[in-house]
Amino acid sequence: MSQDANIESNSELFNIELQLLLEAVFLRYGYDFRNYSKAHLKRRVLYRLGISNLSTVTELQNKVLRDREFFKDFLDDLSINVTEMFRDPDFYRSLRENIVPKLRTYAYFKIWHAGCATGEEVYSLAILLHEEGLLDRCQVYATDFNQKVLEIAKEGVYQKSEIEQCNRNYHLSGGKNNLSDYYKSMYGSVMFNKELASRIVFADHNLVTDSVFADVNLILCRNVLIYFEKSLQEKVLGLFYDSLVPSGILCLGTKESLKFSDYGKLFEGIDDKQKIFKKRIP
Repeated sequence: MSQDANIESNSELFNIELQLLLEAVFLRYGYDFRNYSKAHLKRRVLYRLGISNLSTVTELQNKVLRDREFFKDFLDDLSINVTEMFRDPDFYRSLRENIVPKLRTYAYFKIWHAGCATGEEVYSLAILLHEEGLLDRCQVYATDFNQKVLEIAKEGVYQKSEIEQCNRNYHLSGGKNNLSDYYKSMYGSVMFNKELASRIVFADHNLVTDSVFADVNLILCRNVLIYFEKSLQEKVLGLFYDSLVPSGILCLGTKESLKFSDYGKLFEGIDDKQKIFKKRIP
């Protein structure tokens, strides 16, 4: 019998072990995954069991608690690191058309990119702001709880083949130049121009356990909430609401919504399809 099948046949035991693992991680390391989507957690735990040649979640828990380097690998498993340059080009086009005109009215403004992962989407935003003549008028805070991905984002170095594949996304998003104008090629890698990072502060922030980040004009947190259970989604949406200035803008992922949230009535839609919302003035 396969490991997956064996776990499925003992799903009640698996769920108990999973809950104990999450409690242990929280108590030992302070990372709280207890209200993440159980489907997401199960997939990632099964993956780690498979590549580590472990048979049970209890064995995994023991190794996570006693081996900090192993825990760092497990933390990467649980992190949400799916990203690419100008992901969902229509979103960036809407940002140019609907939000940039509003940002132009500010002499200075702040942006929070929450859950920035390895940084590709942060650099996409910086390129957009540069092309619209707004990069020098803003401060971008790019945050994640995973130090490993933050270091990658800070360096701004990526595989050349992966970035070149995003050139089409860039042009579909309304890009005004060539994506290659913004990086230098180095063997099989590219390094984004330091000018783009000059207005970005990369910082450690955990949406689950940390408090209000700053009074900001624009928040981007795309394709993160879908990995949270509803109670945690509500908590994070409250954090975003409290972090936004009046009439501030919130951008979520295309599969995310405020429709069934208690915070839905506190925002109005700017682009419902691209999930761009404005905080209502009380």
